Amino acid sequence: MKYGDKIIKMEGVIVEVHDGCVAIDLKGRLGYLKVPMRMMITDYPLKVGQEVAWNMSFVEQLGPEVNDKYVSNLDVYNRRQAEMRAKNETNNEGGKDNEFNNC
Repeated sequence: MKYGDKIIKMEGVIVEVHDGCVAIDLKGRLGYLKVPMRMMITDYPLKVGQEVAWNMSFVEQLGPEVNDKYVSNLDVYNRRQAEMRAKNETNNEGGKDNEFNNC
């Protein structure tokens, strides 16, 4: 990496709690982040409205090359997700959401 690391403390508020992930609104209108539950460090049960903080740095692009294998895997994943969604819509008679669509 070309640039030195500059650690920035980021803060946010938990807006969703699921079995597998936590959704956080970043303070300062900087966006929204979903984090796997395994990445959370906590001594308390997670609840909507709790404040969280973490250290972050800038994202640096490593080069102009595209990882073709990753793009191909992503295309396959998206195609399978679309197929499963279409199949679920026909099976659910109205396309009801289930609890697993959030993470």
